[in-house]
Amino acid sequence: MPAAAPPAEPPRDASAAARYGDPEARLGAVNDIVRVQLAHRSVRRFGPRDVTEEELTTLVAAAQSAPTSSNLQPWSVIAVRDPERKARLARLSGRQDFIAQAPLFLVWVADLGRARRLAARRGTEVHAADYLETTLIGFIDTALAAQNAVTAAESLGLGSVFVGAIRNSTEEVAAELKLPPHTVAAFGLAVGEPDPAEAADVKPRLPQAAVLHRERYSEAADDHLDVYDERLSAYNARFGLAGNWTDRVLARLRGPESMGGRHRLRPILESLGFPSR
Repeated sequence: MPAAAPPAEPPRDASAAARYGDPEARLGAVNDIVRVQLAHRSVRRFGPRDVTEEELTTLVAAAQSAPTSSNLQPWSVIAVRDPERKARLARLSGRQDFIAQAPLFLVWVADLGRARRLAARRGTEVHAADYLETTLIGFIDTALAAQNAVTAAESLGLGSVFVGAIRNSTEEVAAELKLPPHTVAAFGLAVGEPDPAEAADVKPRLPQAAVLHRERYSEAADDHLDVYDERLSAYNARFGLAGNWTDRVLARLRGPESMGGRHRLRPILESLGFPSR
């Protein structure tokens, strides 16, 4: 009986090649949704058109379709369109002007206040809300929801960029948005029509061999970091930027001085009603 033919090699895919900065990259299972995800990039320059209310409600519906731990749904989102408020939030978020330029700025809120108000209505307590596990659930579920919204936005022809610097001035942001106790702005998301003139592209990610472990974790995966440094250096050079991935990771995590004020986050969270014990 003749030997079976080896399985055909998946065809090269432009979206995979861009995602990994590797012209030989292949994926054997790709559809339109996956291509939208592979084409994701951060957008920091936006065109003149607004984000419609219909698009906004679709983004929120997509966000609400994300998984949520025990169906707690511990998040809220604040849609900011007012130019003066966006300008103030831009100043509080490291003076990033694209926040003010974007037609829509979404502030994603880890919201344990809703559950506490529910308990107050019933005359009961929610002591588990005081623990780190519940704080983590609040932030994780918020991130899952927001990422769903990003994919939905890109499928509608919109672009976006996450803004972690909203946590640079957590208390000031809470005051600006009149956040109630037991809520905190986890991150922002600038949304709008991408400006085609922006000098940016799909940024290569680590090779799968550096992040995909099988059965057990293997530090040998780090052997693939050098080739990624080369690919990211080449990407950065296209846009007049210097440095590789290793340099940027070590600089970002060097110490409290590299954290934009976020090294104070633990006591600030506690003051906002997240004791996280």
